[in-house]
Amino acid sequence: MKRVLLTYSAEYAPRMQPYFEAVRSVGLEPVEPGAEEYDAVILAGGNDIDPAHYGQAPDPQLGELDPARDVYELDIAWAALQRDMPILAICRGMQLLNVACGGTLKQHIDGHRNVFHAVTVEAGSRLARVTGETEFEVNSRHHQVLDELGDGLVVTARSGDVIEAAEMPGKRFVLAVQWHPEDLVGTHPPHRALFAALADTLKS
Repeated sequence: MKRVLLTYSAEYAPRMQPYFEAVRSVGLEPVEPGAEEYDAVILAGGNDIDPAHYGQAPDPQLGELDPARDVYELDIAWAALQRDMPILAICRGMQLLNVACGGTLKQHIDGHRNVFHAVTVEAGSRLARVTGETEFEVNSRHHQVLDELGDGLVVTARSGDVIEAAEMPGKRFVLAVQWHPEDLVGTHPPHRALFAALADTLKS
């Protein structure tokens, strides 16, 4: 069975069950941080990223940081990109991936914490092909978003002027979303499709 590394901190561990269930639901085996053998990476949600990693001073509304997790996940992301290993990046994971590729973040926006809203997906993108949709509802619980895009990333979904998804053409599978599809796997087909696409990539 193909193994998927889930990145998270001990503090975030109690919130990881939906990720584990989503991975298992598509026939993959989730493995915890520190595992040395795995076939794909899911960069999971969590704390804000230290803005020092993208050359900014802290905003007054910056949330709690986890410096050790930042360093660990940046190393994982860089290694996975170099090896062309499949990556699914979720919420903080999307932000982390952007920073790993040299991009920056907006450290605070209003209106995206604990709400549902629609996203518009670029026709012809991997995200559109995977989900079969160009507009659908997502769950949102973040206050940071992508600003300047990292090298190789392209925007594939937006909500107004907020970047909601990005991907990396030319790579085997690099897909990043700002929402939490792991919480919607059982009820919303477009969100389960993200995990199914990761599984299909590993089988091909």
